[in-house]
Amino acid sequence: MSIPDYMQCAEDHQSVLVVVQPVGIVPEDQFFRIYKRISSVCQQSIRSSQRLLYIRYRHHYPPENNEWGDFQTHRKVVGLIAITTCASAKEWPQTSERFHGQKEVFGSTLYDSRLLVFGLQGEIAEQHRTDVAFYPDCDSCPDLERRVEDFVESIFIVLESKRLDRTTDKSGDKIPLLCVPFEKKDFVGLDTDSRHYKKRCQGRMRKHVGDLCLQAGMLQDALVHYHMAVELLRSVNDFLWLGAALEGLCSASVIFHYPGGTAGKRAARKPSISQAADSGKRHRPGAQELLIDPGALTTNGINADTSSEIGRAKNCLSPEDIIEKYKEAISYYGKYKNAGVIELEACVKAVRVLAIQKRAMEASEFLQNAVYINLGQLSEEEKIQRYSVLSELYDLIGFHRKSAFFKRVAAMQCVAPTIPEPGWRACYKLLLETLPGYCLSLDPKDFSKGTHHGWAAVQMRLLHELVYASRRMGNPGLSVRHLSFLLQTMLDFLSDQEKKEVTQSLENYTSKCPGGMEVITLPDGLKFPPVPFTKLPIVRFVKLLNLPVSLRPHKVKGLLGENMSSKSPFIYSPIILHNRGDERCKKIDEDTCWLILFSCSLPAALALPAESGLYPVTLVGVPRTVGSITVNGYHTSVFGVNSDCLLEGLPGVKTGGCMVEVVPSLPRLLLSTSLPRSPHVAASEDISSSVALQLFNGETQTLTVTLDNIGTETLETLELSSKIISTKEKLLGDILNWDIQEAQSHLPLLPGCSLSLTVNIRVKLDFSGQENLLPDLSDDGISVTGLPISSPLRQVLKPRPESKALSADPGKNEHTHFKTLEAVMTFKYSGGGGHVEGFYRELCLGIHVDVEPSVFFTRVSTLPATSMRQCHLLLDVFNSTEHELTINAKNNQDLLLYASECQRMAIQVDKFEFESVCVQPEQSQQQWETERQQAQGSLINSTLSIRWAIISFTIGEASVEGVLNQLVLDHLQLAPLQWDVLVNGKQCDCDIVTDCRVGDPVSLEVKLTNHSKKEVGPLALTLVAFQDYQNGIQNHDLQDAVTFIGSNTFYIDKVNPTFSSTCTGALLFLYTGDFYLSIKFQDDSTRRDLPPAFFGLPTVHIRALESPIENGA
Repeated sequence: MSIPDYMQCAEDHQSVLVVVQPVGIVPEDQFFRIYKRISSVCQQSIRSSQRLLYIRYRHHYPPENNEWGDFQTHRKVVGLIAITTCASAKEWPQTSERFHGQKEVFGSTLYDSRLLVFGLQGEIAEQHRTDVAFYPDCDSCPDLERRVEDFVESIFIVLESKRLDRTTDKSGDKIPLLCVPFEKKDFVGLDTDSRHYKKRCQGRMRKHVGDLCLQAGMLQDALVHYHMAVELLRSVNDFLWLGAALEGLCSASVIFHYPGGTAGKRAARKPSISQAADSGKRHRPGAQELLIDPGALTTNGINADTSSEIGRAKNCLSPEDIIEKYKEAISYYGKYKNAGVIELEACVKAVRVLAIQKRAMEASEFLQNAVYINLGQLSEEEKIQRYSVLSELYDLIGFHRKSAFFKRVAAMQCVAPTIPEPGWRACYKLLLETLPGYCLSLDPKDFSKGTHHGWAAVQMRLLHELVYASRRMGNPGLSVRHLSFLLQTMLDFLSDQEKKEVTQSLENYTSKCPGGMEVITLPDGLKFPPVPFTKLPIVRFVKLLNLPVSLRPHKVKGLLGENMSSKSPFIYSPIILHNRGDERCKKIDEDTCWLILFSCSLPAALALPAESGLYPVTLVGVPRTVGSITVNGYHTSVFGVNSDCLLEGLPGVKTGGCMVEVVPSLPRLLLSTSLPRSPHVAASEDISSSVALQLFNGETQTLTVTLDNIGTETLETLELSSKIISTKEKLLGDILNWDIQEAQSHLPLLPGCSLSLTVNIRVKLDFSGQENLLPDLSDDGISVTGLPISSPLRQVLKPRPESKALSADPGKNEHTHFKTLEAVMTFKYSGGGGHVEGFYRELCLGIHVDVEPSVFFTRVSTLPATSMRQCHLLLDVFNSTEHELTINAKNNQDLLLYASECQRMAIQVDKFEFESVCVQPEQSQQQWETERQQAQGSLINSTLSIRWAIISFTIGEASVEGVLNQLVLDHLQLAPLQWDVLVNGKQCDCDIVTDCRVGDPVSLEVKLTNHSKKEVGPLALTLVAFQDYQNGIQNHDLQDAVTFIGSNTFYIDKVNPTFSSTCTGALLFLYTGDFYLSIKFQDDSTRRDLPPAFFGLPTVHIRALESPIENGA
């Protein structure tokens, strides 16, 4: 016997073998359809007894294996079912002859046979024969299973009769010697009368009877016969049959212990009634065998004495003993070269038993022994079958990698050079089955989680074999898929040379069949998922870039309603806090959005240089419709393979997706200025454009801003605002001024049109010398007196030498300290569909100004003027520039200052009514005082209108707002109590001389107007006349020169705020001359509560002249 049955299992020993074969020409699909129905009758309950008969069907069985039927009866073909098609009666004789010829092949062992004829009708089909069944077609045979059951019962009758014949044969001299085929020639000439020969005959017959009992469903009787056969055969050293007896004993014990079978789901069987009853009486491990007297055996296998049944259960081997007996039997088989198939099948059976017992290591020993069993010259098909079965058995015991090894060997055997037509499809299919054993999966997602499992070198070899096999199958698309999978999953294990070779091969394959992202489905239904190249290139970081600041849409806060989205332009979704989230960003229809990728190249990369490291790549997309767009990944084309790579599948990338909200279209403005662009502005990430310029403190520069509508929508609205973003200096007034009405007059602005806007940039910082700005001046004896502003209290001036070199860097000039101002102008505009939905855009213009000092006011003081309503403001002005400079105030002459020169300028000013400009207190007294001083300083500065000019260079203005202290402000303030003195109805002041005639009465009026917030009075005023000789001597004894008409003392009652009070009097001059009238207040409590400046009255100057001579005198 040279052809093993690798599907054998221990329970097959109790089954009878039935061969189902076609006779003549039978379509394959029809044959296997009938075969499937026949094989469904795999066990038959015998009506006359409580036993079951198990049937094993084969559609192909080599006749030489049938010759071993006496050695093991389950190998004997006892039944034949022939299937044929017969269209007419003429074909029937030939069909019948073929059937008889088929029976002759197994004629020596057949118990019964049947012929199933399909398609024949007529008289012949109407004949009633037990061995032939006629059916019109394959679908019209409802009683097929019943006929098979009748056929099985007929086999059982013959089997039972043979068992009874062998069991009741007591004459040992007449027992024939059962032999295997290769033994027949060895027993020629032996002494048949020897005791040794007779024991051999008895032992072999006992073993044969045990097989018959096992097939007939008499398990306990079979155990007894096997035990007796073992003892007889061991005594005569008949090792081949001793091994068969031991194997039969193991099979019966396996059937007893494992009524469900050892073949798994493939051949699951129902336990018989007797087996179910015996399952509770299984032998405990270590129990001793107890042989039963053969006389206890009955004809039908049933003994009424239950005590003997208990004894029979002990004849069953324990699970541990089963394996030991298998080992012993296999060792006996190994003594015979011609018993290789028997030995191999015994190993297979033992492995299946050990698999159920979960004893994998011992099972591997049996399989290792099976590998080295020599079966002679095997065909390629037999080799493939042998390696495939070894693979299945190793997989059964959990040795998956060993299983994959033999499966791969079987695959390679399918395309051996000795095969004229290599089976590449079979090879490819077997290679696919090896993948789990080598920890390989055709889904690339399984390789993106955790560490790599398995031997990478073996996995790469297997993938290469899959690529080659698929190419030889004529499926280039499959080759591209496997090669892409190899490059994607094994990239880290490939050397540089291997990477080049693999990528070159991939390019060659994709030149004929480009790779894509479609799922490849094989005819058997196996699907190969797409392999995106997430490692070619390797993406390390993904970020959705927002639109540039100039294109970014914003939502009008006041228009948020039910249909308005309240999302900000850039939102990170916190839906999944510690996992991959969605990035959201607003984009505008037909505007461009950016997705930046940092990728790592490879030696075979096309777009990137070899080993370039991190390389930024920006992908640009343009939305076409309004709505939401989800960016889930990116598309690449590498080596001819198109890949759609999802962000959620990238290791190390936390972003699972990017949500882009597309809003309606908005206009696009391009901003340009009359000044060159500069990158100086600090907040450059939010600035669309920027300019830089350098100005002297107080200088004004004109900037022209041009806005071009370069979009497709009409500009409908335009708003402008500004803010100071960085300054540590005190700024006086606004730095930027413009007239927005000029620009808005051009709206709406059509696409392609432009408008201009004039912006005045005026810098006014503090002009006071609050730092040591004159480090190079030393005392030369020339001092400037007055109230100091800066420290030290005395600043001494020294002109800078002409020969002193200037620094090339103005920031390093020792006399020049640059200040920096930064401002941002924001142009908010909208139009089109975006304006309807409440969206707008912003353009930000950054303005960087370096402020160079022009003039400083180092000291300030005041002097009284001739008028009580005026005073002189004294300013010490320092020219900090390197140029000659002129400075003047309103209605004053120019004052020339050389470089680094300081001079004093006097300005006569009218006193100010500060009460009308004072602000109301809001938060604190300190803040109120500060705001009040600022308001007063602003009023004074606007009145003075101080201007400076650098000759033939530039002009500017200077402010005294930060220079004036509280004492100076008090001197410049007009007293709230306003005194008006009128002589003969004419206003008098200190610098006004009033003429009168000697002897004429002179009227005098003193008017008090209360501009304060409190009532004033009562007050007493006294008029005192005197003469001033302009030499420091005054004459107050004028009783003979001046006479008051009435009293020289005036009384003023209480004067309420905003009210006035007037007192009148008169006096008479008796002599000519210059006379002065001084108005003095009497000392009272009311005056003590008011400051002295409230009571400053002018001195009246009256010149008494001679009276003209009348004509008649």
